[in-house]
Amino acid sequence: MFQHMFSSMNDMLDQIIEQYEGAGAQEKQQFEEQMNELKKVSDTFIAQWLEFEEKFAEFKDQQGELATAAKPQLVAPVHGEAAASAIPCNSADLEIPDELASIISKGQGYYKLFMFSQAAVQFQTAIIQSPECNLARLFLGMTHMHLQNWNEAQRHFQLLIALTDFPKWLAMGYNALGCIQAVRMNLAQAELLFKKAYEVCPSFKDPLNNLKSCQETPKQLSLYFGSTELCCL
Repeated sequence: MFQHMFSSMNDMLDQIIEQYEGAGAQEKQQFEEQMNELKKVSDTFIAQWLEFEEKFAEFKDQQGELATAAKPQLVAPVHGEAAASAIPCNSADLEIPDELASIISKGQGYYKLFMFSQAAVQFQTAIIQSPECNLARLFLGMTHMHLQNWNEAQRHFQLLIALTDFPKWLAMGYNALGCIQAVRMNLAQAELLFKKAYEVCPSFKDPLNNLKSCQETPKQLSLYFGSTELCCL
C-alpha cells in the first residue's frame, strides 16, 4: 500500500517538475500548492513512521530486559593473554539514559531516511543534554560526514576517541578522521589514521579499503567512512 502511495506521489512530482519551467504564473501557483500537499502527506507519513520505530524499539528493549533477567548469568574467568585483549567498554558506549532514548531514536529514524539535517538536530540535542553519550556523538559525527561539515565531524570524532574504550567505535573514529584528512589531500596523515583504525579493530574492513585507495588511486579516492555500520545499532 505504502509503496503504491509513494510511487503515485513520485509520478505526480515528476510531472510537476517537467511542466513547471514552461508554466504561467497561475499554473505555477497551482503546482506549488500541489507540492505543498505532497510534502504534507510525506511529513505525516515520516512522523508516523518515527513513532512506530520508537514504540517498536522500546518494546524490543523491554523484552530484552525481561529475557536477561530470567536467564542465569554464566561468567567465566579470563586469564593471561585473553584477559589483556579483553578491552572493557565504557558504560556510555552501551547504555543510553532513558530521557535520551526517544531523542536518539528519532535521530536514527531521520538518519536512515537520509534526512541528515533533521538527524543532526536530534543528535545535537542529545549531546547538549548528555555530553558523555558516545552513541549520540558517533551518530552526530557520521551525520556531519554526510553533510560534508568536515570541521564539525572532525571535532566530534576526536572527542569520541578520547571518551570511548569500545574498539569498534574507536576504529570508526580513527577511520572517519582518516577520511577527512584524505578529503583534504593530507594522504600521509590519512594513511596513519587508517592503519591505527585497523590495529584497534581488525574486523572493521573500511580502513584497509581506504588505505588501499590512498596508495593506489590517490587522484580518484573512493572512501568508506563507516556509515553503514550504524544500521546495526
